[in-house]
Amino acid sequence: MYRIGDRVIFRKSKHSACPGPRAHDIVPSSSGEDYSYLVDKFWTVIDVIDNESIICVTPGGKRHQIAMDHPNLRRANWLERWLFTNRFPELESESSLTPSQAR
Repeated sequence: MYRIGDRVIFRKSKHSACPGPRAHDIVPSSSGEDYSYLVDKFWTVIDVIDNESIICVTPGGKRHQIAMDHPNLRRANWLERWLFTNRFPELESESSLTPSQAR
């Protein structure tokens, strides 16, 4: 389903007193002092593990292992890849990346 180099969007759940400008689906707590919301994270797939999970890299270089069937993970469509092209991390060379380097 996913391949190395695919652009993915992960909807991360967050909680704080002041949601940022990229927050969406904002819901106040019952006391009204803080909020629950989602933030879209723009990642690139660097490894596929046994067709069950993927390893993604963030623009800052952090790596996350996520199950392929995670409900907050999805492939970016062509419009999102074009609109947010500078938010997705670039791979130096997909052919030079080996699974051992990805872990």
